[in-house]
Amino acid sequence: MDDEVRITLRLPADLHSWLVTQAKSARRSLNSEIVHRLEVERGTPTADGGLS
Repeated sequence: MDDEVRITLRLPADLHSWLVTQAKSARRSLNSEIVHRLEVERGTPTADGGLS
């Protein structure tokens, strides 16, 4: 990621809890989990080398 932008994101509590659980199981931070999922959905190479 060359440039970073900070945003405020509001999520339903149940979605936040689910994302936290997914991040922990993948040993990623919540931020990294969200970025990973967005990259996969977009079809770009992910930071861990994967491509969707």
